[in-house]
Amino acid sequence: MAKAVCGRFAPTPSGRMHLGNVFCALLAWLSAKKQGGTITLRIEDLDKPRCPAGSDMLLEDDLHWLGLEWDTGGSAGGKDAPYYQSRRFDIYAAYFAQLQKLGLTYPCFCNRAELHAAQAPHLSDGRILYAGTCRHLTAEQTAAKTRTKDPAQRLRLPDTAVSFIDGHYGPYTQNLAAECGDIILRRSDGVYAYQLAVVVDDALMGITEIVRGCDLLSSTPQQLYLYQLLGFTPPAFIHVPLLMAADGRRLSKRDRDLDLGFLRQHFVSPQPLIGLLAFLAGLLPAPEPVSAKELLPLFNWQKVPHNNIIVSEKLLNLFKL
Repeated sequence: MAKAVCGRFAPTPSGRMHLGNVFCALLAWLSAKKQGGTITLRIEDLDKPRCPAGSDMLLEDDLHWLGLEWDTGGSAGGKDAPYYQSRRFDIYAAYFAQLQKLGLTYPCFCNRAELHAAQAPHLSDGRILYAGTCRHLTAEQTAAKTRTKDPAQRLRLPDTAVSFIDGHYGPYTQNLAAECGDIILRRSDGVYAYQLAVVVDDALMGITEIVRGCDLLSSTPQQLYLYQLLGFTPPAFIHVPLLMAADGRRLSKRDRDLDLGFLRQHFVSPQPLIGLLAFLAGLLPAPEPVSAKELLPLFNWQKVPHNNIIVSEKLLNLFKL
């Protein structure tokens, strides 16, 4: 018998949700519910100073308003509580210790300036590839550096290609050493890194399908390697196009006139907003008011574009009224 689908919303409450967040949340909700599955809400507040008090409750209120109800998680809790990453550090510590015992971690003392130095290797998309500066420090060198600076902790990645089939973009392969470099598992201030936390959380919470922006496609092989090391069964990954402004700029929380605070003031109900996003996703031939539930019979991943979606000035004006 096939395992029931469990999708998730995993927002960072560093600001109000914006169009791109809602677009991704809508597709994740539609995909899981179309398969008779469930949705878990996890609050990814690892970096607490960036997450204003009460922002998680605003986020939940926005999801309720949009009709994107979840089945477990958030402030309501559930069997896998806590659903706030800031309250799960003991859990991450246990799995970090497993990787330490395997001899796969090492301390890194590099500062931001060193990591972004001109001679640092860059990938074709502009990402910085860690050069392995601290990988081969001796025990004596490590001890000396630790006396003056708390190190971050990195994971040694092998010269190995990891491949998977994305549910929307198809086959994808990445050589971990050549295209990623050793990744941070824990920052120098003791905060666990996204890559470790998200793998542990998705595995322990029984997430079987992850829908997220295509900007995270390149991080998937690294996460799959962590799934393997920790003995977890990986979920299905489905990456979606990003919403872009006409000038090629990605829509983000910096676009304050496109966040849910502004949009809720100017839309009488969520249906026009859902309809506009459904149009952008290829589910409707033209924007028209519709609820998320009414889109379920129309949802099909084959309709969703592969290229990033330009939100024209005309459509932006519809959003801004």
